[in-house]
Order: sequence, then C-alpha cells, then structure tokens
Amino acid sequence: MAMPEKETGTERVKGRAPVVLPDTMLAAAVDEFGPPEVLTPHTLPVPRVGQSEIAIALHGAGVGIWDAKIRDGTWAPDHVSFPLVLGTDGAGIVIAKGALVRRFEIGDRVWSYAYQNPKGGYYAEYVVIDANNAGHVPPQLDLFHAGVAVVTALTALQGIEDHLHVRADQRVLIFGASGAVGTYAVQLAKHRGAFVIGTATGSDAQELVSSLGADAVIDARDGLARLEQVAAPGLDAVLALAGGDALERCLDHVREGGRVAYPDGVEPPPAHRPRFHVVAYDAIPGPRELARLSDAFVAARLRVPVAAEFPLERAADAHRRLEQGHVLGRIGLRIGRPEDRLDQDRLDH
Repeated sequence: MAMPEKETGTERVKGRAPVVLPDTMLAAAVDEFGPPEVLTPHTLPVPRVGQSEIAIALHGAGVGIWDAKIRDGTWAPDHVSFPLVLGTDGAGIVIAKGALVRRFEIGDRVWSYAYQNPKGGYYAEYVVIDANNAGHVPPQLDLFHAGVAVVTALTALQGIEDHLHVRADQRVLIFGASGAVGTYAVQLAKHRGAFVIGTATGSDAQELVSSLGADAVIDARDGLARLEQVAAPGLDAVLALAGGDALERCLDHVREGGRVAYPDGVEPPPAHRPRFHVVAYDAIPGPRELARLSDAFVAARLRVPVAAEFPLERAADAHRRLEQGHVLGRIGLRIGRPEDRLDQDRLDH
C-alpha cells in the first residue's frame, strides 16, 4: 500500500533519551495478488501521524487466514494500491502520537486491530492507526504474544459474551476449538462457568483443547455419539468456527431456543433453523472493547497458544505454514531487531 511521507521529529520516551521515528521501515507486502511467494520484504516510508493517530513500533503481529485471502485476491480491498502491506493486528510501543490523542503516552505498551487500515497493515516495523483502534496491553503479556492474540481473542470474547451470552451451567460447544479463535473461546466459556465441549482433530489438538479447560473433547468426524451423551439434554450455545456437514450434525443437538454464533467468513455458514437463533458477527475494536479484552485476560488468566513464529522477513513462510493447515492456536510474526527496537525492559525500568 502506498503510504504518504511522514513528518520528521523526535519524541521523548518516559523521560529517557529521544526516540527518532525513522523515514523508512521494513515491511512485508505484495505487489500483486497471488501465492505466498508474492509476499516479500519491502523498504517503505513510515506513514505520517495524523492528529487522532498513534505510531506503534511493533514487536509482534498475528497471521490470519483472512490475510491469505487478501494476499491471493479472494478478499481484495475495495480500493487497493500496491505495494499492499498485509496484517490486521499487532502490539508494540507507542512511538509518536497526534495532538488530539489523550489516552496514550509515548512509551505505552499497546495492542491494536484495524481491518484494511488506510495507512498500511501490521506486517511492518511500524504501523500508524487511529488511536480508537488501540488499547493498553494487559500486564502479564509480553508484546509478541499480545500481538498474536488481539483480534482472535477479541473475536472469541465478543462471540462468547455478546452474541451467545454464555452463563454458568450452560452446555457450550466450541466447534473448531484448537484454532486461533477457539483456543480463547474455550478458556472464556470455562471462566464463565459453562460446561465446555470442544471439537478437535488429532491427539495433539485434543490435548491442547483439554489443557485449556474443556470438559469434553470430541472429533466431530466420528465422535457424534459421544456428543449426544455429553450434550444431553441439549446444547445451549455453539460458537461455530468452521462450517460443513460435521457442524450441521452437531447443530442437531442444540436445544429449542438455543443460540449459534459464527464469525463472518466461516464457509459454508451454518444453516438457519427455526428452533434456535443463528447470528453472524465481526470483531469490533474500540477503546471499551479493547479495555474489556484486557480485563478478560487478567480475570481468566488467558493463555496465548502459538502454533509457530517467524521473523518479519519470512512472512511468506508464515503463509505457507498457514496453508498447510492443522494450526493449533495462531501463527505470529516476531518484529524488530533486538539492537534497535524499543524493548519493554528499557521502557519499564
């Protein structure tokens, strides 16, 4: 994505030596849509920081299946210009801010989610975003894991709380429990006191879901007899993170008046049935939403499962790994060179 030239200047980090926002940065971008090979390192201008924006020196960014769909053109942006920097979420240090920004100070640890950010994606050393799309990172998370977690954990939180309204003693099915969203959904539903059933394929995936607190783990391809036993007298809620025949067979066990939610992009989407409510949703960022996510991480002591990590320069390898499938948790990009990035110890001590 073409990015405008930035203003020059320095900012002081919590009373320490001034930090210079550089003119250029390393980013992983595409010059055309295509396979993982089109995602290559670029040297690009660091965007200008607007009055309501912050610049983040990134330490980590998440890699999502939607990134791959943007890369290959399936989900091409409405108005695309190349080079296009991929990535929708990440975490790092506030290195510059606009005059109207009040919630953040230079040096704050923040995470952020912005889909189709007009000033470029998060596969970069720096990202400039509207301050309303950022929040403070919970204290127990380092910035790499925060960057890997933000949008998938936000998707799980809003699914479990806002759309399924999960309560104690309900029976909740997380369909696709070992994936990037499902791993948080299991933990959040369990924290709310639900009886949690997760689907997972393979012993390693099933062990992960069980370790996250699921009361029962089944293979949806051949475990429906067990589902009938553990779901009785019926499922109160289902978070569907994948579609298809196995999901539809699971939905046969949803009770009258139950609820089913799924993130937009699940294909095929769950079929609507008259006896229960089905809703599609997108994760919504914002100051309140990201603060609520931070509180949830603290209260539920959420773990951040990482399937694999790659340096920014190897973003194409991250996409190749993504397309191999069987990703337990989420893939992340570790960003910044130890000798030149703003590290947490230097800022906090």
